[in-house]
Amino acid sequence: MPDKALVLGGGGPVGGAWLTGMLAGLTEAGVGLDTADVVIGTSAGAVFGSRLRCGTPAAELYERQLSGADAVRLPVTARQTARFLWAALGSRDPERSVARLGRTALRARTGPESDVLDTVGRLLGEARDWPERELRIAAVDARAGKVEAFDARSGVTLLEAVAASCAVPVVWPPVTVAGRRWMDGGSRSTANLQLAHGCRRVLAVVPIPRAVGPHPSASEQAARLTGEGAHVVLLCPDEEARRAMGRDLADTARGPAAARAGHAQARGVAAEMADVWGR
Repeated sequence: MPDKALVLGGGGPVGGAWLTGMLAGLTEAGVGLDTADVVIGTSAGAVFGSRLRCGTPAAELYERQLSGADAVRLPVTARQTARFLWAALGSRDPERSVARLGRTALRARTGPESDVLDTVGRLLGEARDWPERELRIAAVDARAGKVEAFDARSGVTLLEAVAASCAVPVVWPPVTVAGRRWMDGGSRSTANLQLAHGCRRVLAVVPIPRAVGPHPSASEQAARLTGEGAHVVLLCPDEEARRAMGRDLADTARGPAAARAGHAQARGVAAEMADVWGR
């Protein structure tokens, strides 16, 4: 089993910006993120985890957020938000909640799947082939409601896997991959720390600590891994970062400020991370 897992959670365009700031700040301070045996990405974390694993320096990801080069226009209407919340919060049972969300996503009138693939393709840039070192991309089967992880052995392209992980229910259509329809990997968990089961050390950088609905939070998942004997460090936005990010995580105008807040936050925790994770 892999020794060290780097888990990168989802959080929309703004959460993704904070994530890049954290990655750049930790790297600058000497935290050896490139020593991870496996990188596990969900939604925005799937995009930046793929680019990082494929060789794009964390500093470059951060600078692209500051310049707006990776800004994503994700217009979310009030009606879409209401439909999403109605589906996700319509049951206190996790299985029923995700089933409602999946049905709603499959029925929603959205653009074509090609919109997701085109947008994610632009974000991935030159990261088109699965990297040699292990990368796992989380997505949720829109019909079965189950979280699964794509990797280099799954028989799908990296673009397909990441697009599936980013297909925000109701806003974007579920993406067809390997004959099944997939929606955002953060639909049940924004972090999917369970995919790091068996790893001895886990560093999780998670922009949104909890998915909408009756699902386990990142801290609950971290506690579960800790109970299994793993050393888990969970990093989520601090108070200053939350102010910079605001409530609308699709508001790309907040991206640069969110990225800077993540970078500043990373400096405050880097020494501890280096001791736990190594250089």
